[in-house]
Amino acid sequence: MVRVLIADDHHVVRRGLVFFLKTQADIEMVGEASNGVEAIELAEKLMPDVILMDIMMPELNGIEATKVIVKKFPQIKVLVLTSFSDQDHVIPALEAGATGYQLKDVQPDELVRSIKEVMNGQNLLHPKATTQVLSNMNRERQNTIYSLTRRERDVLKEIANGKSNKEIASSLFITEKTVKTHVSNLLSKLGVSDRTQAALYAVKNGMVDGEN
Repeated sequence: MVRVLIADDHHVVRRGLVFFLKTQADIEMVGEASNGVEAIELAEKLMPDVILMDIMMPELNGIEATKVIVKKFPQIKVLVLTSFSDQDHVIPALEAGATGYQLKDVQPDELVRSIKEVMNGQNLLHPKATTQVLSNMNRERQNTIYSLTRRERDVLKEIANGKSNKEIASSLFITEKTVKTHVSNLLSKLGVSDRTQAALYAVKNGMVDGEN
């Protein structure tokens, strides 16, 4: 039996969820909260197994409420149930400690499966949210690559091929001092701390072997 608390400021949404989940033999509805403050108070009072947490709520939003609940009651799992699939909501929710992230257009049977998976400690992310986050990450990664000058990209490829500064200088017909400057600049732009991480970045982003 999974004990579930619903936190959503829309009465109609709460009623719909309660009506459906009460028909499930292995789910027990223990309470309803209309804002983040109530969610925290009921979490402490009722100690549910899973909280279905909306994000946009008055007094305290779902992300801030999740932070408090996860910190105070780590045994409680939070499954965010929202209409937002963009990374500006997904990433903060996961960073706050949510175990799962679902959208409100989820099919009823899928919602039940999600609750049980989260209850068992499995991380869960709605496919649409996953697509949005990965798409934005790829876009940011490409923007980072394009921020490198052509010479910096040449140096990065040589680093990925395991060459030293002296070897890079010889290969590109520039001085070692110039190589060091390029290395420092590209490390800063990529947001990495050493040559190994820079090399891994180049490999992961297809900048080695045959890139023009």
